[in-house]
Amino acid sequence: MRLVLYTRPGCHLCEEAKAVLERVGEPFAEVDIEGDDALEEEYGFRIPVLLLDGKEHGYWRVEEDRLRNDLGLT
Repeated sequence: MRLVLYTRPGCHLCEEAKAVLERVGEPFAEVDIEGDDALEEEYGFRIPVLLLDGKEHGYWRVEEDRLRNDLGLT
């Protein structure tokens, strides 16, 4: 899967990020970091974090235009 979104329950920015990803229309995997010490340490203060092809594409907000461009959808 090209897109992975790291989230946690109750995160309003995570809900906004998911809405952007749904508009973009590409499949994505959602990973809940809660309870995973390694993921909490890596991403905890920057949730949501979006990975594209295994590399961090952004955090806190998904930039829709940039993501579309990087996916070759523009």
